[in-house]
Amino acid sequence: MAGGGRGLDDRTVAQLADELAAASESRTTIELITARYPEMTIEDSYAVQRVWRSRREAAGRTLVGRKIGLTSRAMQQATGIDEPDYGVIFDDQVFDSGVRIPFDRYSNVRIEVELAFELGAPVAAGASVEDVLAATAAVIPALEVLDSHIQLQGRTIVDTISDNAALGAMVLGERIPPGQIDDLRWVGAMLSRGEVIEESGVSGAVLGHPARGVVWLADRLAGHGDQLAAGEIILAGSFTRPMWVERGDLVSCDYHELGRVTCSFD
Repeated sequence: MAGGGRGLDDRTVAQLADELAAASESRTTIELITARYPEMTIEDSYAVQRVWRSRREAAGRTLVGRKIGLTSRAMQQATGIDEPDYGVIFDDQVFDSGVRIPFDRYSNVRIEVELAFELGAPVAAGASVEDVLAATAAVIPALEVLDSHIQLQGRTIVDTISDNAALGAMVLGERIPPGQIDDLRWVGAMLSRGEVIEESGVSGAVLGHPARGVVWLADRLAGHGDQLAAGEIILAGSFTRPMWVERGDLVSCDYHELGRVTCSFD
């Protein structure tokens, strides 16, 4: 599985985008892509993602942000990849805290704990952590709803990127100016299902500083002829393991001084 160049032709890329779109509509999963196309590269998988994105935009959806995945060292080592990945977020994938989400909207449901950065200005390639913070209008405590349309066992980075980095939705809490947070590396959170705390973590686990993921993303997008624009919301990467969710679960994440983010699955 190479990191650079393309191993698949455009027809195969479009076919894979069709399969994933159909799986999304039917709430099912497809066979591992890499099992069928071992020559597929990371750039092929981003090409599949771009086809899916262009079709959603043609159908009237609006891009509102991006998600970054594989930001923890443990996950990178598990996949054999030494960099994160990214996906796109559309307007129908954004919810406010307290939302009741239909469980059957997704093929499978897991929850991750993240900080989101709402950009007040563009962020270009070559930016620093300080540049990202200066461009950030608000930091938002958030939950990411993961939803995979590819079978989970044996997935590689190529499978996940093709599937828009397994993004289902994001649930957002209160918007907080970054200057009101003493040190973004030390934002802690406790994730609960009902009354039981299932996961906890601190935001510095994301590449040492959650804004560093946005730095990486700006550089990576430039290589794909894309860029981060003012108004976009960036999910910077999880600092807990994914928590599986079942029908009827009430999910709550306590971010202490940043507030609480909740959602439930009917």
